[in-house]
Amino acid sequence: MKQFLSIIGLIICITATSCIPYQDTLYYQTKEVALDTTQILIEQQQPYRVQINDIISIRVKSLDQTNVQILNPIGDVNLNAASEERAYFDGFTIDLHGNIRVPTLGYVNVLGYTTEEIEKLLEQKLLKEQFKETANIFVSVKLTGLRFTVSGEVGSPGSITLFQERVNIFQAIANVGEIPITGNKKDVLIIRQYPQGQKIHHLDLTNVNVMSSPYYYVQPNDMIYVKPLKQKSLGTGTTGMETLRDIVTILSLATTTILLFTRL
Repeated sequence: MKQFLSIIGLIICITATSCIPYQDTLYYQTKEVALDTTQILIEQQQPYRVQINDIISIRVKSLDQTNVQILNPIGDVNLNAASEERAYFDGFTIDLHGNIRVPTLGYVNVLGYTTEEIEKLLEQKLLKEQFKETANIFVSVKLTGLRFTVSGEVGSPGSITLFQERVNIFQAIANVGEIPITGNKKDVLIIRQYPQGQKIHHLDLTNVNVMSSPYYYVQPNDMIYVKPLKQKSLGTGTTGMETLRDIVTILSLATTTILLFTRL
């Protein structure tokens, strides 16, 4: 009987310790002792440099728009109809050699360039090969949406495309339904593509200093993975009430079992 009670006690202890700590559910916590109630956090966002298979949008304007019509998408007059499909067909895809094929200019290598650098590069080439300074040309280069994938312990895993210049990790996760209480906010993985291959980075979303991380902002083709907490695999309660319910169930089962054995 003593061994049986010991086992029951052990089960209750394990169940009681399976609660998810309140601190593990909160974002933006200050881990160090703050000297002031106001904290200044410097966001570190490096300009994105285009990579293979990225799709960019290029538009050229000049005083005489007919001269640059061939450089612009056919559907340029209806910009409000933009979509992922249209961006795919009208955009310029960076090939395996880092080149894009531009009408009248041919192949132009842009691998590792920022959008601003591509704008300057194309403008210089157009002025050198086709136009004069008096043409007053204007080149605009943008990424055709910021596409990323979120998987793991989130509301609605999947791939998302946002038409914004900047998207941070919290905005990215909010677009797929938030992290439930069973998700590990302290170790979110960012799988990022580099010219030499993929690298995995770790973010602690419970720490306010995450905003100073160089991986705070999402980049095109990022894969974000939220790991489940161990409590989910154990199948025990994640809150105090759920744990109390489990303990009451175990005690009821134990009491019934003891009564049955004592009557035999």
